[in-house]
Amino acid sequence: MKTNFLSLGFCSNDHLCVLPFLPHDTKVKMLSHAIIGGGPAGNAAAGAAALGMKAAFAGTVGDDADGRQILAEFAAQGVDTSMVKIRPGATSAIAYLWIEEKTGARSCAWTREGLDELGADEIDPEAVASARILHLDGHNAAGAIAAAKVAREAGVLVNYDAGTHRDGMHELLALADLLVCSEEFILKLTGCSDAEAAVRQVWEKYRPKVCGATMGARGSMCFDGRDFVRCPAFPVEKVVDTTGCGDLFHTAFAIRYLETDDLLECQRFAAATSALKCRGLSGRPPSAPTRAEVEDFLAAQP
Repeated sequence: MKTNFLSLGFCSNDHLCVLPFLPHDTKVKMLSHAIIGGGPAGNAAAGAAALGMKAAFAGTVGDDADGRQILAEFAAQGVDTSMVKIRPGATSAIAYLWIEEKTGARSCAWTREGLDELGADEIDPEAVASARILHLDGHNAAGAIAAAKVAREAGVLVNYDAGTHRDGMHELLALADLLVCSEEFILKLTGCSDAEAAVRQVWEKYRPKVCGATMGARGSMCFDGRDFVRCPAFPVEKVVDTTGCGDLFHTAFAIRYLETDDLLECQRFAAATSALKCRGLSGRPPSAPTRAEVEDFLAAQP
């Protein structure tokens, strides 16, 4: 399958537990429990497919039951997994998420212990160069850097979801076209106390096409060297789960950026995708919305 959205990074099996409150040094009965695929790049690939893109995922899994479930879910979601490397004898990544029923807020603990990441020599340069978007979450640093270099040379849009400080991030920052960071990430990176100042500073240093920050319920801000645009988040009446909201924001932003360089339009499309995701568990379909659902949602806004 020809891919136009290639997502490279972390995927896992997520154990999502909805709880009446988040416990500390006590016990609580689950209100519900589900095992659903997750991971920032994994959610991005599935979210892009839901939005109508021909999506593929590149990363690693073990040859265990979790790995088989991860691959089966990707297939059901329309995501090409031909670039996934299966590690014999390895344990696939898993995560445990505790979701507060009243607010949808969640805490997460994850591991990929014993699972080797994607190496630079395991990248398919032809597949990268033929994509329209290369989406990275900062995991699999060696593979991500190698892929980003190929993408930049081929004119493929490099979208870096910068959410956590990790090895290799400085090289990825320099290779990103779209560099929309979490507020926590960019404040820590710059030492600034103000997100706008941090965005301007990072843009000045790395000169991506767009630099920005996501701020959860407070919306987002973006700068392209000319215009500085703030966009509010859309209110959500009932938040079921915030897992994957950021992953899908970055995914939707990049997809819309292919169609228009209007920063506000890109942010609104991404914010709508993120808001609709809150209606269900996980960052995967059916919680991840379709293109038609996002467009209908935006058309109904004042």
